[in-house]
Amino acid sequence: MKTIECSAVGGLSRRMVLQSATILALTPMMGQAQAQLALSTAFNRTVRNRILSQRLAKSYCQILLGVLPEFSNKVLLDVRQQVRKGFDELSTAPLPAELASRIAEIKKLAEASDAMAVLPPTRETVSAVALQSDKVMAATNATAEIFEKVAKIGSAKLINVAGRQRALSQRVARDYFLTAAKLDGKGLQDQMKADVVELKKGFEVLKSAPISTPAIRNELELGQAQWLFFETAIQRKADDKGMETVATTSERLTEVLEKLTNLYDAALKDVLG
Repeated sequence: MKTIECSAVGGLSRRMVLQSATILALTPMMGQAQAQLALSTAFNRTVRNRILSQRLAKSYCQILLGVLPEFSNKVLLDVRQQVRKGFDELSTAPLPAELASRIAEIKKLAEASDAMAVLPPTRETVSAVALQSDKVMAATNATAEIFEKVAKIGSAKLINVAGRQRALSQRVARDYFLTAAKLDGKGLQDQMKADVVELKKGFEVLKSAPISTPAIRNELELGQAQWLFFETAIQRKADDKGMETVATTSERLTEVLEKLTNLYDAALKDVLG
């Protein structure tokens, strides 16, 4: 009996040693995966500032124009809350110094937009918020490129593309309302046309992406369907009905694209295991 017990204990000890050795060997890999997961979430939170900047400017212009006032004010408040929450979350993420400093710069630009958006909208303040939204988007685009290099994951590009789709759709809507307010400065119409072309290309990139799930495919189909509604809406005359349609269809498209971006984020995490 003692021999059997010793043998069993000896076998158990050997298994424990082997398991411990395996865990120790995997620890660096697990730590790396966890770091990548955190980076993926931080990436999504950072690039979301593109859409938030455009959505803020769009809703602020809608208020100036008197487009669905209660709805537009609610959207504006929601955006301001999301911006603050996003930066609070990013402050807890362990990021390389270069990325942290870039995000700090985006935060300063976003806070400047927020400070203006609390003022009653006038032609001057709407123009200023629109200009500031482009500064936020440009700074975020530059940071997104650095994120992709730091992540060293090819599929991180999908989060960037999907995230940019939601931002471009909001910028197109913003520019529609700026035009309606006769605040369409030099190059605005050309930018709208270029953004529409890029949106269509973006959908093709996502359709051909190697990472896909039933949920992603479903949301992508919904996104393309909503895009067709929105594309039709922005071609309408900017009368009361036309502006209301653009306001609501742009929000529905954004909702779908937000879900799609988050699905790519989740799929990337699954790949990293």
